[in-house]
Amino acid sequence: MMDTLYVQTQDSTYPIYIGIQIYPQLPSLLEKNGVTPERKLMMITDSNIAPHYAHRVRNILQSAGYEVGLSVVPAGESSKNLQQVGQLIGECLRFGMDRKSVILALGGGVIGDLAGFVAASYMRGIDFIQLPTTLLAHDSSVGGKVGVNHPLAKNYIGAFHQPLMVVFEMDVLTSLPERELYSGFAEVIKHGLIWDRSFAEWLMNASDSLLHREPEQLQQAIYRGCQIKASVVSQDEKELGLRAILNFGHTIGHALESVSQYRVYTHGEAIAIGMAGAIRLSQRYYGYSFDRVNWTEELIRAYRLPVKYHYPCSIDDLLFAMQRDKKVKSGEYTFVLAKEIGKVELVRGIPEKEIQEVIAQIRGVGS
Repeated sequence: MMDTLYVQTQDSTYPIYIGIQIYPQLPSLLEKNGVTPERKLMMITDSNIAPHYAHRVRNILQSAGYEVGLSVVPAGESSKNLQQVGQLIGECLRFGMDRKSVILALGGGVIGDLAGFVAASYMRGIDFIQLPTTLLAHDSSVGGKVGVNHPLAKNYIGAFHQPLMVVFEMDVLTSLPERELYSGFAEVIKHGLIWDRSFAEWLMNASDSLLHREPEQLQQAIYRGCQIKASVVSQDEKELGLRAILNFGHTIGHALESVSQYRVYTHGEAIAIGMAGAIRLSQRYYGYSFDRVNWTEELIRAYRLPVKYHYPCSIDDLLFAMQRDKKVKSGEYTFVLAKEIGKVELVRGIPEKEIQEVIAQIRGVGS
């Protein structure tokens, strides 16, 4: 089974393929999208993924006549840095990559961001293909945001560089550790909360089957999440307006990741906590009912995700990190808030006192 949908931007249209046992179809998908064996491929992956899938994918491509290089970086957020970018560009040079060569990003969100930024930078931009291996990457692999972290802020160094295609092999999710699976559902939930109430309600009802990785249900969830992301990106590729709603939960979430040095919470866990904070702030601004707040937190918890943080940092630490958020303009705190389930908007100039009180509400005992 393979589903196909398309992302349309001002300058490009590219496919997203989602299915079971589709790695063997990679050579035909590459040729269909203009990548013939004459074009060198460099696969970038990490130390967790490489033992499971790198050689399998490489063998499939080599058997079809492709020349495939392989570069393995240490797993984890710490690899998203400029030093690693320099090392990877050096490997591309030594492999003889030219302007027609293609980078394959085999991994989760970190690899997609990192390899995509290498592709955007190498010879001022070459093609790359997303081969996501985590549920979380159903979000990050779509839309063309690529980049690395600065020690002071997440994703401050980057570019918009759309992939040539996205190939989501469902089989890889069977070996995903439970914590990583749960983490991925944070972005799936986000898509329902910002865009489609019926999808959010479906997620509430389907939590048991999705947590048990039932293939058809999981494929449906990924397809709808990608479809929503594609709809938003197609309308606003460069985040000049609408696309900012995809940052729902990310203001607090990114700040929490930053102050904990990316070592305590997965991205999805941090975003789940951030969504809980955004919902509580929405309650103050729009009269978002207690029932809706409770329902939303119940939905988040249904996927084994936290709604409170326990990291021992001060509220001022989080506020300072939020000031470095890319949405901040003229020093004003900016949040994506929910008017109702499935409808959100960007709100600027939120008073610091309001944010302090919400952070106190999502602060767990002992933090």
